This record gives sequence, C-alpha cells and structure tokens, in this order.
Amino acid sequence: MENISLENQSIVVRFAGDSGDGVQLLGSQFAESTALAGSDFSTFPDFPAEIRAPVGTTFGVSAFQINLGSRRVSTAGDAPDVLIAFNPAALKVNLPLLQKGALIILNTDAFNDRNFAKANIASDQRQTGELDDYQVVEIDMSTQTLEAVKPLGLSKSDAEQSKNFWALGAILWMFGRSRDPIKDWATKKFARKAPEILAGNIAALDAGHAFAETAELSAEIPQFVIGEAPMEAGDYRSITGAEALSLGLAAAGELADRGVIFCSYPITPASPILHHLSKMGELGVATFQAEDEIAACCAAIGASFGGKIGVTSSSGPGIALKTEAIGLAVQTELPLVIVNSQRGGPSTGLPTKTEQSDLYQAVYGRNADTPLPVLATAGPGDCFDAAIEATRVAIRHMTPVFLLTDGYIANAAGPWALPDMAHYEPILHGAPPKPSDDSVALKKAIWKRDPSSLGRAWTAPGMEGLAHRIGGLEKDLETGDISYEADNHQAMSDMRARKVELVADFIPDQRVEQGPSKGPLAVVGWGSTHGAIYRAVYLAREEGYDVSQIHLRWLNPLPKNLGRLLGCYDKIILPEMNMGQCATLLRDKLGLEVIQLNKVSGQPFKITEIQDAIREHYPAAIKKAAE
Repeated sequence: MENISLENQSIVVRFAGDSGDGVQLLGSQFAESTALAGSDFSTFPDFPAEIRAPVGTTFGVSAFQINLGSRRVSTAGDAPDVLIAFNPAALKVNLPLLQKGALIILNTDAFNDRNFAKANIASDQRQTGELDDYQVVEIDMSTQTLEAVKPLGLSKSDAEQSKNFWALGAILWMFGRSRDPIKDWATKKFARKAPEILAGNIAALDAGHAFAETAELSAEIPQFVIGEAPMEAGDYRSITGAEALSLGLAAAGELADRGVIFCSYPITPASPILHHLSKMGELGVATFQAEDEIAACCAAIGASFGGKIGVTSSSGPGIALKTEAIGLAVQTELPLVIVNSQRGGPSTGLPTKTEQSDLYQAVYGRNADTPLPVLATAGPGDCFDAAIEATRVAIRHMTPVFLLTDGYIANAAGPWALPDMAHYEPILHGAPPKPSDDSVALKKAIWKRDPSSLGRAWTAPGMEGLAHRIGGLEKDLETGDISYEADNHQAMSDMRARKVELVADFIPDQRVEQGPSKGPLAVVGWGSTHGAIYRAVYLAREEGYDVSQIHLRWLNPLPKNLGRLLGCYDKIILPEMNMGQCATLLRDKLGLEVIQLNKVSGQPFKITEIQDAIREHYPAAIKKAAE
C-alpha cells in the first residue's frame, strides 16, 4: 500500500454518476468530514438541469468535485486527481477533465452493453485504450453493496441506493477520515424512515471502508495523508453560499432589530435560500412563496412598507419579471434587498450552470433613470457579510440594493469561521418624526432626508399621527405629494442618483489583495472569479511575475479610489463569466480600457486559464529585464 503525504499541497476528487446515485449527498458528506479534519477545501456541485434524466445517459450525469488540502484552497480545482465513476456515462463525460496519471475508480457492475448503448458508447472504454494513461481500479460496487445489506432484508431497489454510502466508506478510508460523524448525520437524516433503511446505509458505509482497508484494493490505491490547513483560530463549519447568505439575512434582522420577510418564487439556483430561511422562524424570519416573481417582489415591498426588512430573490429570468416592482421600491424610497443568484442565459438558458451575466441588468436594467446600489459576494463564506452589508445600505439609504451571487457560489461549500456578532455594528435607521397638527410641516418631516445618505425616516403604517401618501407616481421632493412639475422631477432624479453616489462615502477604499499597489500588471475580478484569480496570481508571483490581484465587491457605486488605483498599472486583465459586462462598466464609469478574459461555458474559470492570460499579457520587456 502506498501512503502519500500531501503537506502544503491539495488533491482534487470528483464523484460522478446518475442523478439518482446520490452523488451530491456523497460529496457533501465527504466535505463535512474534511471540514471536521481541519483541512481547507472548496466544492463544486455540477448537476444536470433535467429533474430526472433517463438513467445511464450522458445528459443525466451529476457530479460533485472537491479540492482539499493542507494549504489555502481557493477553488474546487482545475483537473481531478481522483475520479469515482458510477457508470460508463459518468466516465465518458468526465474523462476529458482528468489530467494524465489520475486515479479512476469504476463501478464495474454498471459497465454492460445496456449502459453502453444508453450513453452512445460504441466500445467498452476499458478495452479501447482510452484509459491507458490513467490508474484504473475496478470494483463491483453494486454487488459489494447488495452483499453487505443482504442480512437486513432490504428490497433490491433500497439496497442499490446504498451504494453511495459504500463508496463513501471507501473514500473515507483513502483519506483517513472518521465514519462516526457520518453515522450521526445519517441517524438524524433517516430518523423518519424505516429502521432498515438506516441500518442498510450504515452497513454499506462500514463495508466500503472495510473493503478498502483489507481487500486487494489496498495494494492498488494510495491512502492520502492531508493535515490541517493553516487557518486563524476559531470554530469552523462547512457552509454553502446559500446557507451563509440566509444566515447573513437573519443576522441583519437581529442587528437592525427588525423582522425579516423573505418573499420569492422557486427558481434554480436561487431556491435553496428559501429552503434555508423557512427554517429560521425562531430568528425572526418569515418566508412567503408567491405565485409568481412579480407577486414575490411586490410582497417584499409591502413588507418594507410595513416596517419589516423585505427581501426578494431570484435568478436572471425572475429578476427581469421583478423589474417594474423594483422601480416602485426606488420611487417609494423603501429598503429592499434583491438577491440575484446568476445562471447561464438568456431566457431559461442553462438553469444549473453558472455565469456572471446579470451585471448589466443590476446596474442598468430598469426603465427611466433608476439607479441602485450593487454589490457582489466573492465566495460561499463571504455571503454572510455581504448580506449584512446589503441590508445595512438598504436601510441607511432607504433604497433597494442588488446583491449578486451565482450558481457556483450558491451551491459550492467551504470552511467558514463562526463569527463573533459582538464585532458587528448595529444597523441603524432614521427615527420617525413626531406627530404634528401642521399637515405641511408633518409631510416635510416624514420626507426629510439625512444629508449624509439621503435616506428618509422609516415611517410605517400604525405609527399614530404619521399617515402619509406613498406610491409609484412622482412625488414632491419635500412633501411627498404627487407632483408633475418639471423642475421637481429633475430634482427628484438628481436626488435618486445622488443617493446611490453617497453609498461610496460609507464603503472602504479598494485594496490590493496580492502584490504591489502599482506595477506592470493587475488582475481585477468580481464575484465568484475570486478563488481562481487568487490562486493564479499567487502561482504567477512564485514564478517571478510582478502581478497584483484586485477584487471588487462594490460595482455601483465603485469605490472612490478605484480609478486612481487602477491607473497605477500598465495593464489590467479582467476575467469574468460573461461577454465583458464589468469591462463595459469600468469603461463607462472610469474611462478605463482593460484586457477582457471572457468565458460563458457554464463552468467556473480554471486557474490555468488565468495563468495563461498573465503570461501572455505580461510586458515582455519587464520580464526579460527581470530574467
């Protein structure tokens, strides 16, 4: 048996099979075991759009990739080092992703003529030479699983569904992980099912672990030793972007001492936020599943009108439907948090694939001049703080705020340090004015705006003596009365634009994450490109390239110092998963031209793609002089 130590290194593992094979559960539980072991990690669930594609077909393949290591891990990895494939279709789809020499573990029970035909495979890949450049381990996983659970009397269907637990047991042995946390989780997970279901899964888990430890497999497959990663002291847990964002919204409600009402309509990949928040009633969170996207947004506006923190969520197609209502929230000057979990498009596009294609929509995509603050989260754990920040701005400035995430961030997981909420400032809002018998004076008091933010007082129905008119028609700047006056509309339009500009007074200067604050080249990114850019720049700097990394959280308004900072570099590369939307934004706001690195494959950036761009565009004269 080979024992491989991966100190200061990482390894990429990918599980793949049919949607019904439990691949996502297998991957998420392996991620949990990695978190408990203290290693750093990043995951990438990659599943098909079809609810249940025909078994054995290539378009029904579901995958889960995890990069785990004893160093900082910033992405789910470029190429898998280990692939566990449950059927020929999974092998066919994922083989092109592997690097030469990778370890492939196959469920040989699924390699038969019927499954070859379903996956349009002419010949068994094991016999064609396609696998000659890889380490291949063949295991009859289904047979082994059926044998392990036979004494429990499970039906064949229930028994076969336990093979993901069998595979999980084998993988836990490979990486020296304990089975106890998995058993504790399974006991809770299957508490309401028949006892034999739980017993079957536990038996399969133990059998897979024992097979890997004692059978001839141990002579063919390495056992990887991955230590703890260097992290700041604290308590950590595994968390997805959707979970972190949900907790952040709940925490924002507590910081503001206001209830949160989340209103949405189910859509991939935004739906998990509704699922998580629906379980947080004890934290003052209420959820409402509307009949459509328009109703969801209008209901959230109604919540804010009533003095609660209204939040709505969707993906690009649903945000398009919410657009008119978002304009109403701007006109009424009510706080509203709008979460956009971006996916591939246009139209229904690629529902389960990731993209960053809604930046135009967030910054520009409304009728008339309707500016909104826009920020983007950089990763799963960052969603917690981003949700609090978005809520803080919405309440301080009394405006809707766009919070951009995407399918990769929403579903991916990583380690997250549990925050100390004592370090977070309360979220303050303007106090309502005192009632007055002077109706004109009262109107002016209700619509008086804080000069630092232009946010008005949050005056809700039921506050005695503070009844006032509100609606979508243009209002008088001082009294809130309906007004069609030309000068007043100009003043209101100026005020709405200035309100968003003033957000920049409350956000920190843009910092450089890696490298010098001036130089030959900087790689600028936003959103989920953060991890790939971080690793690419880190590796490039190790190779001697004087390159920096700058990552944007605020996209509207931009940080005040951003133009000056970016002007200190000779060249700027901007990777983004669209056709150049942030590049357009920087050209519009700063008059800045950048080198675009665009990708719309539905898959996240690879580290090597950004490394190649750095090498290509790095000033040759500077590189030659350095050498």
